[in-house]
Amino acid sequence: MWIADNWKDYEVLDTSNGEKLERWGDYILIRPDPQVLWNTPRESALWRKKNGHYHRSTKGGGEWEFFKLPEEWSIHYKDLKFHLKPFSFKHTGLFPEQAVNWDWFSSIIKMHYKNSAKHASSNQPIKVLNLFAYTGGATLSAAAAGAHVTHVDASKGMVGWAKENAASSGLANAPIRWLVDDCVKFVEREIRRGNTYDAIIMDPPSYGRGPKGEVWKMEDCIFSLIELTAQLLSKHPLFYLINSYTTGLQPAVLQYMIETVIVTQFGGNAQSSEIGLPVSSNGLILPCGASGRWTP
Repeated sequence: MWIADNWKDYEVLDTSNGEKLERWGDYILIRPDPQVLWNTPRESALWRKKNGHYHRSTKGGGEWEFFKLPEEWSIHYKDLKFHLKPFSFKHTGLFPEQAVNWDWFSSIIKMHYKNSAKHASSNQPIKVLNLFAYTGGATLSAAAAGAHVTHVDASKGMVGWAKENAASSGLANAPIRWLVDDCVKFVEREIRRGNTYDAIIMDPPSYGRGPKGEVWKMEDCIFSLIELTAQLLSKHPLFYLINSYTTGLQPAVLQYMIETVIVTQFGGNAQSSEIGLPVSSNGLILPCGASGRWTP
């Protein structure tokens, strides 16, 4: 499992009976987690000192209960700063487990620039495409490492939120192209335009609807999207990353799809794994989805 264990401002404190106890900077939240099937003693006093508790409804969805929680606050990951706010369906605007992927591709980008400078082989910037880019965690990590990033998300609000995170992280003037667009349609247009990218990051939802009611279902659409995005890779791509939060979609499935499409065209190596967060109370690693990675 790939573990996001470099956080200072975020921590999973404990897990029990379908919920996780988290520290987001100075604030304690309790949120539901479908992976937490165990019912263990809630020994930490922080279970009773929470600032926010998301209660899931038996009818679907749920609602927040707040205890001295501000409408918005911020946390840091290394040199990046993220604004947080609780909103519908338990989210805060950040998926902390993705930090393990941020570190992975940031090191690849930095190493590429280091090697290029050493051999004077190329002064061209690395172009990264981030699809379903949400509030910009991956975008900012890639930009901070020196890449030129195209950030695409269908939600205008999320793109605005990502821009705020960029400004707070000192990246307001970084070479980031911010686009509110349907990701699949954008990729199709980029193919027609003949544009290419040196790396692609994707974090597609398990289920969603487009602006005209188009249904996106991960299991039905993901392979064709991988095939499409492969057409946007440059002649010598640097990396490819796809994430999944779809229950039942095993990491090996992501790896096989990448091998079938990307490795067949470009060679290199595909890897996959669950990603997770350490639980400070007991040493458990909480599973938080899966990632598939490719490098040349």
